[in-house]
Amino acid sequence: MTSENLPVVVIAGRPNVGKSTLFNRLVGRRQAIVSDMPGVTRDRKEGEALLRGRRVRLIDTAGLEEAAPDTLYGRMRASSESAVAMADLVLFCIDARSGITPADAHFASWLRRQNRPVLLIANKAEGQAGTNAALEAYSLGLGTPLALSAEHGEGIADLMGEIAERLPPAEKQRRREAPKVDAEAEEEERPAGPLRLAIIGRPNAGKSTLLNCLLGEERMITGPEAGLTRDSIAVTLHDDQGEIRLVDTAGMRKRARVEEHLERMSVSASIEALKMAEVVVLVIDATLGVHEQDLQIGRLIEREGRACVIALNKWDAVEDRNATKKAILDRLEISLAQVRGIPVVTFSALTGAGVHRLLPAVREVYEIWNSRISTGELNRWFEDALERHQPPLVDGRRLKLRYMTQVKARPPTFLLFGTRAEQLPDSYKRYLVNGLRETFHMPGVPVRVQLRGTKNPYAEK
Repeated sequence: MTSENLPVVVIAGRPNVGKSTLFNRLVGRRQAIVSDMPGVTRDRKEGEALLRGRRVRLIDTAGLEEAAPDTLYGRMRASSESAVAMADLVLFCIDARSGITPADAHFASWLRRQNRPVLLIANKAEGQAGTNAALEAYSLGLGTPLALSAEHGEGIADLMGEIAERLPPAEKQRRREAPKVDAEAEEEERPAGPLRLAIIGRPNAGKSTLLNCLLGEERMITGPEAGLTRDSIAVTLHDDQGEIRLVDTAGMRKRARVEEHLERMSVSASIEALKMAEVVVLVIDATLGVHEQDLQIGRLIEREGRACVIALNKWDAVEDRNATKKAILDRLEISLAQVRGIPVVTFSALTGAGVHRLLPAVREVYEIWNSRISTGELNRWFEDALERHQPPLVDGRRLKLRYMTQVKARPPTFLLFGTRAEQLPDSYKRYLVNGLRETFHMPGVPVRVQLRGTKNPYAEK
């Protein structure tokens, strides 16, 4: 069953009542960033949870606040309201220690008009004093409050049982699933899994705007303010070629400028998303050109062995496009030589112009990242490479390189055997990598060459 067919449980409430802590507790891992600072969650965070045998799609939302629609908090509230509109069950959280606030009462009244099942959660109700304070929540008119402490795990088991009881019956859930097909046909057509794609870049490069453009909806909160995205947000996209799991990430600044604890957590989440991805789209503001931080991110992508596409956003605002593109390509050729030939796509995420070229480039580099070369073809090339340029002398003796084989893909990795092969200089290793990349058409992906020397049976004697 896909996540789209699962019942939707939305966690809502005003800021700093513990929604993200409850989300992490229910999904069973630390997936959402949690901080004492109010308003940390800005975009909807989704995850799957197994609650009393029922698998659900759990959504953590930004805090509900009264604000003008064109402000940041107004956009956050609109995103939360969109999530509530598609919910099968809403968990409305309040802070039992703070008591009922006017904001709680206002949004409880709003929830009653949404015609959605609501389960009232009195969070932070540790101990007897917290339980007594939770009784005040009866005044909200949303039924019996369930007292719990998400931070300490108190009452979570009871909450899981309540959620499972209030979800739509399993029969109704099955009606929303795709019709069954023949088992053999299903096995043949079943994809290996969604392509995992991470969108990475510096703050305000247009990553969230790009994700919204690809989805065709305002899924992520965007605006002129830098650093709006604080957590890594995963969504699913379907196109003609199959399913893609997209992850939008927080902007990554220079390490020296990252001072706040919250930003450190955001950057850590971005790096984790990069490590879990198969292809990474590095978004660069074309009006600013390539900065050193962009190159540092590119080098990190290469070190992690991920395929990469460079996305030059805000292309509509570039005046001299030919000169700008040439300058950027020259900089990439020099500074990211280890992924030479990396594909570059120009577009405007705000207007949508040129965005249609991005996913084909992603799928093409993904195929290269998964490519394999037969041992016979590889060694015919290897013999020619040795004839064109013999290995250098090491300690007055020439290295005897014998043969190569590809040991794995994702990224393409080759093992080179020979006498004292482990002493091969880096310059000759780069010569082989560049030859592999050019001959077998592997631009934009890391190429690894590992060395293994043959053991001398007379060395010990």
